[in-house]
Amino acid sequence: MTGTSPTTVSFVLNGKGRTSDALTKKILATAKKEGYQPNQIAVSLRTGQSKVIGLIVENMGGSFFGAVSKELESEAKKYGYRIVYCSSENNIRKGREMMEMLAHQQVDGYIITPTAGLEKDVMKLITSKKPVVLMDSYYPGLDIPYVLVDNFNGIKQGIDYLIEAGYENIGFVTVDLDLIQMKERLSGYTETLKFRNIKPDKKLVLTLQYDSTKEEMVNEITSFIKKNKNMDAIFFATNYLGIAGLQSLSNIRYKVPEDIAMISFDDHEIFSLFAPGITTIQQPTEEIARAAMNLLLTQLGKKESNLITNKIQIPANLVKRNSVKKGKG
Repeated sequence: MTGTSPTTVSFVLNGKGRTSDALTKKILATAKKEGYQPNQIAVSLRTGQSKVIGLIVENMGGSFFGAVSKELESEAKKYGYRIVYCSSENNIRKGREMMEMLAHQQVDGYIITPTAGLEKDVMKLITSKKPVVLMDSYYPGLDIPYVLVDNFNGIKQGIDYLIEAGYENIGFVTVDLDLIQMKERLSGYTETLKFRNIKPDKKLVLTLQYDSTKEEMVNEITSFIKKNKNMDAIFFATNYLGIAGLQSLSNIRYKVPEDIAMISFDDHEIFSLFAPGITTIQQPTEEIARAAMNLLLTQLGKKESNLITNKIQIPANLVKRNSVKKGKG
């Protein structure tokens, strides 16, 4: 169609080699007119690269993972990569199925939110020389690059803020996930109280089952608040727990912050819309996504790393709204 060789056409479409401006325009115009798209399977067989990255997260529908995924896609596109999205729902069987599916698609690398029980499966990828980056959590003891927010100090910021405002009977609501980030959040709560000379009270800690329905969570949080009349503040370890908490507080007609102060880990648009505005510990999604993609691209040989470590914890941000009454004490 263009009167040139397949090699010349290939060079132009892939931005390689040198051809005249006129010939380049002719080839590109012809490709556009004919709706030409490279055969990705053939390209993969020839180059040994699929130019696809597999992303396995806890829940693609969550606000945090949605925001991170959007930024990951933007960063990947700059280097000619596409992303295949998967949700594990923190289920070992489903996580394993997603990893097998991505392996069949011969993805070039993986960004994975770890699920407890998949350590051996992830290590198989490492052994087979596949680039892997863990995001939002990591497997203690395994030498795998990871990126996550500094969960311990994120919680510490919130607890310090509550104590400095005069609150002492601070409740904590979390879930029973055996993941490092959840352990660090609970540790941040208990250790900060101890450091501030407040004895942690087990009665003020509620641990919910991860697979509970929203209705079950709301009912358990409601019962927890009713049982602890002395509780003057409540800290939710995730945004979906915080959202369930808002429903619980509404059910028992508690006003925030008049009746109880509230903070949630991980921001959500609901917290800025809900009057009077809920204070949160915000995860910097753009920074997390960029760092994870940089670590992966470095392994893929697409970027030079200037990082002194491939195990990164990014500081969280305390977003102050009006759910904490200043000078309460």
